[in-house]
Amino acid sequence: MTSTLNRAGSAGTIGALSVVCLAQFLIALDYSIIYVALPSIGGELSLSASLLQWVVSAYAVLFAGLLLVGGRVSDRFGAKRTFLVAVVVFGLASALGGFAQDGAALLAARGVQGLAAAFLQPAILGLISATFASGTARSRALALWGAVGASGLAAGVVLGGVLTALSWRWTFLINVPLTLLAAVGGLLWLAAGVRARSGERVPLTAAVLGTGALLAFVVSLTLVADPAASSALVGGAFLVAALLVIGFLVNEARSQNVMVDRSLRGDRSLKVGIVATYLYMASVGSEFYLVTLLLQELENFSPLWAGLGFLPLAALVTLGNMAAGRAVERIGAETTLTLGFLISAAGLALLAVLLGSGPYATHLLPGLLLSGFGHGVIYTSMFVIGTRDVPEGHQGSAGALMTTSQYLSAAVTVALLTIVLGPVPEAGEFRWAFLVTTGFAVAGALLAPLALRRRARAQGGEEVS
Repeated sequence: MTSTLNRAGSAGTIGALSVVCLAQFLIALDYSIIYVALPSIGGELSLSASLLQWVVSAYAVLFAGLLLVGGRVSDRFGAKRTFLVAVVVFGLASALGGFAQDGAALLAARGVQGLAAAFLQPAILGLISATFASGTARSRALALWGAVGASGLAAGVVLGGVLTALSWRWTFLINVPLTLLAAVGGLLWLAAGVRARSGERVPLTAAVLGTGALLAFVVSLTLVADPAASSALVGGAFLVAALLVIGFLVNEARSQNVMVDRSLRGDRSLKVGIVATYLYMASVGSEFYLVTLLLQELENFSPLWAGLGFLPLAALVTLGNMAAGRAVERIGAETTLTLGFLISAAGLALLAVLLGSGPYATHLLPGLLLSGFGHGVIYTSMFVIGTRDVPEGHQGSAGALMTTSQYLSAAVTVALLTIVLGPVPEAGEFRWAFLVTTGFAVAGALLAPLALRRRARAQGGEEVS
């Protein structure tokens, strides 16, 4: 890691990069560390399967719904200031979650964590863009940042198993010292970052409509998974979601204070990055949710052994990150992204095919190794593609767009997989769930080639004209 840091920037920037990478690791860790703890949380707090899903979704919905607001706030008030406030709030919410005595308090704490992460994430990207010049230096810094983020997702499920063996509450409390370290490091090493733009307004109307639409849609999917929910209630929830989506789109078309900055809407690389992040989270990003339920509910692993069962996956994610950083420089980010999705699709399909055919080493490990490597390759390359052509001053908003897509996908996909699995999933239901994620990975493999062909046609048209 030291050699990578030395390549990414001078000694004066190592402290700043370390701080933002720690914060990114914290965000990714907090999202995935909860997975292995879910059965223990549900048992202690008496949460049904449909309510337990919201331990994941409460975080993901507010994270995805408010990320664009976080990007605008970061651009408006400055990345360093936004970073410091958000990381402190994140730590306080983690402490509240660790001491929660009922489901309502826990879900509220998860929501506040998602809220804080929505402001922290774009501030991190804004600080990276401000610290490293566009080109090779920034690409290398983003590759390292992406590697840390993907490793945090993988490490979370491993650490979650170890901590849950003590108490699920430690999966929240572990964040407190990390946030303190990030806050102190931010005060010491972070520069002002992206200059604050005092003339911009935060798009609160768009935020309410967009977040409300996502929340209503996930509630709709939750009701579909609940056998006690009436068809009228399900239909009403979908109708509310549709109306809020329409309201959001109308506001974006007519308002002078929009959520998605119009200067970013024509960025072709950003569009590819946004779709890639959605398909990444719908495929290997959701694998953690499926595997932790599979290990504990179907294979009867203890939380500790379930966490240890993720170690090979975590190791291959890290190797995939390292390979992607080199591959992006040698064969290009688009080709690297395609290979990552193809490898991931093969791994997920292998999990579906071999499921239930033997012990862990033969029916789970091969698929975990393949999908883990592909996971790391995708994570690094998708952010390099999405942020490389963004104009200066809009990095926070662009990064927020990509991560919004990622966690919007997380909220929707977890709800979708809950429907596929049903209340008491058996091997057949898990097999279908892995096939669903395989389909998303195959779609991701088609993304970059299609985008490259369209780009080539557009450039050819410009030359002819």
